[in-house]
Amino acid sequence: MQIDKTAELNLLWGTLILEELARLGIQHVCMAPGSRSTPLTLAAAKQSKLKQHLHFDERGLGFMALGLAKASQAPVAIITTSGTAVANLYPAIIEAWLTQVPLIVLSGDRPPELIDCGANQAIIQPAIFAQYAKQVNLPTPDISIRPEALLTTLDEAISNQSQPVHINCMYREPLYPSTMSADFTQYLSTLGNWQHTAYPFNQYGKTSQHSLPTQDALARFVHGKGVIIAGTLSPEESPESLVELSQKLGWPLLTDAQSQLRQHSGVIGNVDQLLHQPKARALLAQAESVLVFGGRLLSKRLISFLSEQKWKRYWQVLPQQMRLDPSHSAKQVWHSSVAAFASQAWPRSSDANWALQLVQFNDGLETLFQQQIDNAEFGEAMVVRAIAKAQNRQSQLFIGNSLPVRLYDMFAPITPDSPRTYTNRGASGIDGLLATACGVAQHKGKATTLLIGDISQLHDLNSLAIARTIESPFVIVILNNDGGNIFNLLPVPDEKLRSDYYRLAHGLEFGYGAAMFGLAYNRVDDFESFNEAYREAIDYQGPSVIEVSVAQDQASEQIARIATWVKQG
Repeated sequence: MQIDKTAELNLLWGTLILEELARLGIQHVCMAPGSRSTPLTLAAAKQSKLKQHLHFDERGLGFMALGLAKASQAPVAIITTSGTAVANLYPAIIEAWLTQVPLIVLSGDRPPELIDCGANQAIIQPAIFAQYAKQVNLPTPDISIRPEALLTTLDEAISNQSQPVHINCMYREPLYPSTMSADFTQYLSTLGNWQHTAYPFNQYGKTSQHSLPTQDALARFVHGKGVIIAGTLSPEESPESLVELSQKLGWPLLTDAQSQLRQHSGVIGNVDQLLHQPKARALLAQAESVLVFGGRLLSKRLISFLSEQKWKRYWQVLPQQMRLDPSHSAKQVWHSSVAAFASQAWPRSSDANWALQLVQFNDGLETLFQQQIDNAEFGEAMVVRAIAKAQNRQSQLFIGNSLPVRLYDMFAPITPDSPRTYTNRGASGIDGLLATACGVAQHKGKATTLLIGDISQLHDLNSLAIARTIESPFVIVILNNDGGNIFNLLPVPDEKLRSDYYRLAHGLEFGYGAAMFGLAYNRVDDFESFNEAYREAIDYQGPSVIEVSVAQDQASEQIARIATWVKQG
């Protein structure tokens, strides 16, 4: 091949890659600027089937893609240039791998002769993500490599994939074609009808691991007293079917903050705090069987209860084979969708309604929270509950890690409707939370609220540049308690160590940051001001920031005080 046709062939390969990704179900492509990825960028720019998103920071870009993939339930492509640009995706790739989210990384790379010889912006990119992404290392574009080999490589790598894939694309210069004078008609002739259809070159059937118990097994399992636990579930997994199953069996449904059911009136949502209460804990200790849907539970008390109980029968339902039990309990794992498992011909339990008193205990805690939080001093738990009450079935709530998600799990109110709830609880990092929430908000433009701590927001300040592009209601609520005050709840040896090495008070406010990115901003330190600001923000067609200023020890002291009341109940 003549050297002056290199740029054209690079672009052709980029075009084939992006076209095949679109045919494989990808709806969004996220791009950061760079020269070595030019063939992919130019191909994406002219690809009408993909919605394009751009950001200058690859770390934020990766998390935005994660949010888009969570909301769309489809793979999302990421295009980066070579060198450390690829490495900046690592935190998002780890989170995606742990939570079964298919991100497709397309990294531009130097050709083999420019690796490990001092060439600029050249690192060893193959296998950079270790086991956290499936590897596809493409050769430099070459006319002797048939286009169908490229397409079938992509088809096999991406079809039925539920975790990240890293496609490393080596390109020789020149990268920028001055013309498209090269005639590739003969080169493409072997693709046949592919050029005139909308389907992938190789079409793979949907693979699924599916196992269901027999009718006899169901009858044996429901004999006696049991509980159902809803762990981390996506809105698309039909979590509401578990409420019907709970009513059919006559067993209580205990819900995690990430189950989509935490605020549902037909469940036991306050289980974290109920396990503080001696009477409730003694009642739950009578359970003989447990049926767990999903995993990655948030509440340490619920995890301990599940681990310490001497179960006669322990079933876990997962969509595919994986190990989601840090306690390593003996169990039967079934592979099924939530809806399919819940819709079986379940017989009613021989001990139906054995734990009806839990409903009274659960309602009693809600009354206590109204007294001790809603009608008490202004603070973080009050804001969390107010935001949760304001949601409906169509709204989206993204809850940040550390203290915000724990406050929601402990104190979220019982409401008629539960919002679509999202978290990043695979690795549970505090990086990239704003960017992920931006991706969730951008997919369909639904009203979205992000609840995030101050340290987490400082980690992801650059992603305010992504937030400014959102045209639907997007409210960023920053709980600013001046440091990592989750450590107030942990047994750090003494207060000086806690202050100097854990809490790390910063004394910063976010008003100038919001102004820098042109975002509407309010700072509040009382409930009336917060309510007014939140109502205005959720009705505003665009992004806005509400900074909630609270004392360093307000939340931790309130949590301890409520725990004392609960234990006495």
